[in-house]
Amino acid sequence: MNKNPLNKGILTENFVEVGPVNPDMLRKRACELALIAGRTATLADFDQARRELTGESEIDPLQEMLESVPEDARWNPVPGSSGTQAFESASEDQDEDGRSESAQLFEEGVKEAEHDQMLQAARRADQWDI
Repeated sequence: MNKNPLNKGILTENFVEVGPVNPDMLRKRACELALIAGRTATLADFDQARRELTGESEIDPLQEMLESVPEDARWNPVPGSSGTQAFESASEDQDEDGRSESAQLFEEGVKEAEHDQMLQAARRADQWDI
C-alpha cells in the first residue's frame, strides 16, 4: 500500500486541478511523446503516457521486475557475509526513495517543464520541415 500517493492519477495544469486521467489525455500525451521522438504514436508511447499520467513507475514493468530482486540475491560483495538491515524510519511525508513531498513536487515540475520544452522544440522543428 502506498503511504503517500500524492493524488496519483489526478493531474494539474498550472496548479489548477484538471481531474482524473481520461482517454483523450492519454492519446494527447502519447502523440506528444511520438512528436518529440519524430515518429507516429506507437503502443510504447501509449504505455509511457499511461505511466506518466497515472504516476506509475517510469521504468518498464519487465525492468522493474528485474530490479525488484533483493540486492543480496543479485550479488554478494563479500561471500559468506549476510550483512544487517539498516533501520528505516516510517515517515508519511516521504516516498519510498526518502524524498519529501516538496522534493517530489519539485521533481514533477522539472519533468513537466522539460517535457514542455521538448514538445515546443519538436513543434518548431516540425514547422520548419514543411
